[in-house]
Amino acid sequence: MNPCRLSWLRSIPAHLLLPALILALPGADAHAQAGKSAFKPSRPIELIVHTGPGGGNDVLGRAIAQIVEKEKLLGVRIQVVNKPGGNGTVAAAYLAEKKGDPHTLGLFTGNWVSNPIISAEAKVSVRDLTAIARLVTEPALIVVKADAPFKTLREFTDAALKAPGKLSQSGGSITSRDNVVRQILMKSSGAQWSFISFPGGGERITALLGGHVNLMVIEAQEAGEHIRAGSMRVLAQVSERRLAGYPNVPTLKEAGFDVPIVPQVRGVVAPPGIPAENVVFWEDLFTRLNQTATWKKYLADNTFEDGYLGSAALARFFDDFAVQMRDILKDAGVKVVR
Repeated sequence: MNPCRLSWLRSIPAHLLLPALILALPGADAHAQAGKSAFKPSRPIELIVHTGPGGGNDVLGRAIAQIVEKEKLLGVRIQVVNKPGGNGTVAAAYLAEKKGDPHTLGLFTGNWVSNPIISAEAKVSVRDLTAIARLVTEPALIVVKADAPFKTLREFTDAALKAPGKLSQSGGSITSRDNVVRQILMKSSGAQWSFISFPGGGERITALLGGHVNLMVIEAQEAGEHIRAGSMRVLAQVSERRLAGYPNVPTLKEAGFDVPIVPQVRGVVAPPGIPAENVVFWEDLFTRLNQTATWKKYLADNTFEDGYLGSAALARFFDDFAVQMRDILKDAGVKVVR
């Protein structure tokens, strides 16, 4: 280095020289500019759910909105927007149409992965959207009306075996966990019962409690108040181990059905084509939500399990989960198209 220039550098105080040298590094200015342009929402956020009012994702979406507001995690409100239809197809298509919109999010379930596997009409999959965060994994309960004659799941399948097609189950679409569990149980037991599809969780519950169907596979979050009120009886748990809230209810394996446990997952995706800084912002928001005591209490109260994954890990999960669901659906006798 030129001695004169070196002498000049030595004359500059160290606390001024270091920042100047950092800014002189390649890419440093771009990095600084990226920090200055960090995304902040400028209007309320639409959180798209694929169920009607009272459905699992609707209930979860409204809880997220309330907790985010209570914990002051976001400077704007989250508005839950119901886009029912096609078991997630309508909601996913709506998100795809919002390409590049940083103020729209969607709350997915496993149906968003499995539906395109068997439905040619489902043009948008979760891999066409932007992965943000997986929030929870969720066991399920198999329930009947409290005054039903069935005290165990085996009693129900035995009755269905004696009268094929006479008993019925309420649920969502044919790709929903409700129906996949049914298909697996029918294959295991040899019994047959019908499946009646309803667009919303509230309607499925009403059908059961009104005596119009005999069985339901339901998330503990949705069933809790009805179980506590004594209007539903739990026959078995779709889980690997007994849930803390239901210590006396057997798992499927304990009930005598050694079948695959169909997972349910819930989390957040965004429209395709949003800038990287938006992904970072939303991933950070849901990481902070996951760490709050209010959220942890909500999970415990609603028998959710913490299944948090960040954006990159969620994208990998989608690929693995699709393979798993394709195998389960094919094994259950459901025709796959992808």
